[in-house]
Parts: sequence; C-alpha cells; structure tokens
Amino acid sequence: MNSNEIMVEVAYALADDQLIVPLKASAGITAEQAIQSSGILKKYPEIDLTINKIGIFGKLSKLEMPLRHLDRVEIYRPLIADAKEVRKQRAADGKAMNKGGGDTPPEA
Repeated sequence: MNSNEIMVEVAYALADDQLIVPLKASAGITAEQAIQSSGILKKYPEIDLTINKIGIFGKLSKLEMPLRHLDRVEIYRPLIADAKEVRKQRAADGKAMNKGGGDTPPEA
C-alpha cells in the first residue's frame, strides 16, 4: 500500500445478518464513494442513501465526508419505533400492572 492509499471498512447490519467490507481506496475518498465501491448496495438493495443515515464509528456523518485511514463507514437502518415512545409505553404499562411500584409489599 502506497501513501496515496488508505484502508477503510463499510458496514451494514440487520437483526440477523451483518456485512463488513474492507476496502483499499485512494486517499480523499468520500463515505459515499466507499459505500458505492464496496458493493454493499447490490447485496442490500433496500439501502437508500437518500433515506438511510450513515456514520463513521457511530458518529453521524455526511456522505461527502472524506475518509481517513482505518475509518469504518456504518449505514444505519431506519428506526422501527421511536425509542422514547417505547420507554413511555413500557412505563405506562408497568404502572397499570403495578410492576416496579414502590408501594407493593415485598413477598415473604
């Protein structure tokens, strides 16, 4: 590998499957170019880069972000449910069922 080349990874995960594609690329490659070069869009045609967010090591990023040596581009799936709403619903269900309430006597 010469000084004009870098190694990066492109990652995508489903609930039961994940793919991490190592890629040797020219210095200055953008996240979008790495995703396109990885072939991941052919394997997972449901990925739409106008909808799916991306990040580099868990930090949201833009497609035009230039990559550095050993960066990992992650393609995120859309959320099925809003996590805040799910927590609110669980809390409401727990109160209605007396789960976790402080005034329930301990079992003997």
